[in-house]
Amino acid sequence: MKKILLFILLLIPISTFGLELPNTYSEIVMLYDLTDDQVLIEKNSDKKTNIASLTKIMTTITALELNNDLSKKIKISESMLAGIPADASIAHLNLGETYTFEDLLYASILPSGADATQSIAVSTSGSISNFVKEMNTIAKKIGVTNTHFVNVTGLDVENHYSTAKDVMKILKYALGNPTFKKIYCTREYLLSNNQKVESTIKMYSQKMNIDVSRIKGSKTGYTSKAGICISALTNILDHEVIVITMKAPYVYGDFYNIKDANTLIDFLEDSYKYEEIIPKDTVVKNIAVELAKIDTYEIKTKNNFKKFLPKDYNKDLVLLEYEGKNMIDYNNQPGEELGQIKYYYNDELIGSEVVTLDMTIEPDAIKIIKANKIPILIIAAIIFLLIICFGLLSSRKKRRR
Repeated sequence: MKKILLFILLLIPISTFGLELPNTYSEIVMLYDLTDDQVLIEKNSDKKTNIASLTKIMTTITALELNNDLSKKIKISESMLAGIPADASIAHLNLGETYTFEDLLYASILPSGADATQSIAVSTSGSISNFVKEMNTIAKKIGVTNTHFVNVTGLDVENHYSTAKDVMKILKYALGNPTFKKIYCTREYLLSNNQKVESTIKMYSQKMNIDVSRIKGSKTGYTSKAGICISALTNILDHEVIVITMKAPYVYGDFYNIKDANTLIDFLEDSYKYEEIIPKDTVVKNIAVELAKIDTYEIKTKNNFKKFLPKDYNKDLVLLEYEGKNMIDYNNQPGEELGQIKYYYNDELIGSEVVTLDMTIEPDAIKIIKANKIPILIIAAIIFLLIICFGLLSSRKKRRR
């Protein structure tokens, strides 16, 4: 593939970046730019592991896909609360009390209530096992390949696993649902019975006296196999970024998932910037113009192209490529699509724009005559012969008279 190297000497100093993650307590890390749909940096993101209560992301989006009636009334039964271990996170739902479906969704994500997720499953699919089947079906639809769910809570059981990369895909999909995103980004909520539920991140931050204001949405989790985990949504220079960490050690009163999340957000803010890397009206290619008053037409960018990249990225890795018509003439009309310009960074496609003709191509009569000289001579000869023949016929008619 032939690419045109774009030198932007005035904008960016030449340097080669090689960003490395800062030290983290977590063994597994995934940083993903949701706005530009690209992985920023990762560590062990394909490693299979239990994901603890990050499972409840899948539980909640599955529930929303199966039921869109947020006001549906659900009475808490014994079967909904059965089998929940004493040390599991719960939302303290009351047996026999009625809640709305929306209540249970908030109670699932904010305080990470196992009682809420099991109530969702039973009320939606009749049983937890039936609901888990739906979770695995939707997971396949999302496109995850290293994930399998056995329960709706994330408690450690055999054959229940995922990866940071798959959790990112699931969270990305879930955030596309406005109701899910609203819940995920809520810190506290008043249930319909006036019971307040709070997000685990709010509780952790209060216990550690740590600032979590840059974390816009979150779901935390902990089991002995998963370690202490977090999935978080943050905003860096108007870019939504997903931060996922797993397998940090658990120390009572010191939540390393929150510390790691803040460390990684600091890292992103210090290491990345959103800057114009391709200015408007950058000429990519000149294409030929036939039979017109101009000989060439400039294919050039119509917009300033910005990209979220490391501050010390290598400008020599920015490339432009034009794909489309290589010749036009006066028959081409303004607004007509000619092709597209593709933007690459380090051989990875990072964007594109459609190229349209932005002017009227004026024909050149002399060029047209020269280009059509032989056909014109033939036509002229035919006309000349027709005139002679017509003249001869007219002469004969006059003689007969």
